[in-house]
Amino acid sequence: MSDFDSEIVAFDNVGLRYGTDGEVLRDISFTLYPGSFYFLTGASGAGKTSLLKLLYLAQRPSRGAIRMFGSDVITLPRARLPAFRRRLGVVFQDFRLVPHLSAFDNVALPLRVSGMPESDVAKPVADMLDWVGLSHRYEARPATLSGGEQQRVAIARAVIGRPDMLVADEPTGNVDPEMALKLLRLFEALNRLGTTVVVATHDVHLLKKVPDSLIMRLDKGRLSDPTGALRYPPRAASRENSVS
Repeated sequence: MSDFDSEIVAFDNVGLRYGTDGEVLRDISFTLYPGSFYFLTGASGAGKTSLLKLLYLAQRPSRGAIRMFGSDVITLPRARLPAFRRRLGVVFQDFRLVPHLSAFDNVALPLRVSGMPESDVAKPVADMLDWVGLSHRYEARPATLSGGEQQRVAIARAVIGRPDMLVADEPTGNVDPEMALKLLRLFEALNRLGTTVVVATHDVHLLKKVPDSLIMRLDKGRLSDPTGALRYPPRAASRENSVS
């Protein structure tokens, strides 16, 4: 089996610039494998959000190569991008919930957009809200939810489609330490089901909370990888991939 068969993402000498400014990401090379848990860390302005945008296909690089799910995403026709994006879940620091929709309807949105019959929507959404501990807040609008509750709704929405990879941009940045740990446990639970998880954070205390995680460090647009563990990470132990 080739490396391209076993990897989920591979960056090779990737650079990114906005307009005519200097590169915000330089010579980025790494490989992510299915079922692993990664932290992306670095100081403010290091390029974490820019790297995540490349991961969830919101941005194309200025140079270099990116392979995802075995395909070259840089040359991928735009018509095929939606199918790729459905294999990704994204959690934003500022939640990005639709304000006039209930918690239930926010979580149901990806299923409805994908064309799922309405009769099939209720059960998976109810199960997901129960999984994040919000079964009692189905009808609540975002403005009536706490920061931690809004983030849990956002996580439920991101994973309702059972993504192959979850990308989270500073998901604990707007919650207290106790809630941050609870959110991290949700990501761990999803990872145990086989989803590759990438969490960007500046909170160094979180990095020790997931013993089997690998750490990607960005410094002024460059990836710090002194051990080679990121470019050639150890294979994750076999995990249960079924979802009950």
